[in-house]
Amino acid sequence: MNRLFVTKKPIFISSNSHISRLRRKYRTKKMGYSGTLDPFATGVLITATGQYTKLFRFLKKAPKEYKATLWLGAISPTLDIEKVSQIEEIEELELDSIKKALESLIGDIEYLPPKYSAKKIAGKRACDLAREGKSIELKSIKSTIYDIELLNYSHPFLHFRVVVSEGSYIRSIAQILADRLGVVGSLSSLERVREGEFIYEDEMELNPIQYLNCPPNRYLGDQEDIILGRKLSKDSFEIQDNGIYYLLTKNYLSIIEIADDGVKYLLNLIELKEHS
Repeated sequence: MNRLFVTKKPIFISSNSHISRLRRKYRTKKMGYSGTLDPFATGVLITATGQYTKLFRFLKKAPKEYKATLWLGAISPTLDIEKVSQIEEIEELELDSIKKALESLIGDIEYLPPKYSAKKIAGKRACDLAREGKSIELKSIKSTIYDIELLNYSHPFLHFRVVVSEGSYIRSIAQILADRLGVVGSLSSLERVREGEFIYEDEMELNPIQYLNCPPNRYLGDQEDIILGRKLSKDSFEIQDNGIYYLLTKNYLSIIEIADDGVKYLLNLIELKEHS
């Protein structure tokens, strides 16, 4: 069964555990997802079954939009409510200073990912190493904040919306915000509301063609060449510029890359379902 849809992960469950529940719901063993959410986070999780699990890297998954709540005064090694160890009394902040701090974040920023994250270190997740009490050295990463705005401030809770590039860590961005406000804080809630073109709509089945991040191309030769996986010539395509394209052959989807040294298949013959 090939199916692409968006599920909404509930709070305090891992992304893997949530997908395990969905496997039972849809009675399938082959199911995957893109973009791990922390256990305390909720929201959009792009999910696929069957052959569609091969499509994740070709989907329009950025930018990503989140709604988050920064709990001013809460101190936690996980940077969220999972392990709050101390709560400091923080004086109420001025709205102007909050808005200026938020605006200062727009653009490119560099920071360290959270130690309690799914970031891989020598093949192991940083969060697993942190829970084992092992020393962790993470390399800094760069993110782009496209938009950020204050939704509500009810002291000591600061609610904001942020739109970021793929691979961003909202907990770390919230820490930078707290630093610029001159306070400590941790996230008390985090919801991913959008991943690129994907939003949650009651697990409605989606047509993958509408969500591909590569343009269509047309093979002018014998369609049997693609069906049989034969070597393709660059000259046999309607568009011959270097790049990644998708092809439709009967009811099958293929993704190819045209380069100076020729044409290669990135995916071939993914069976498509009919969509209205």
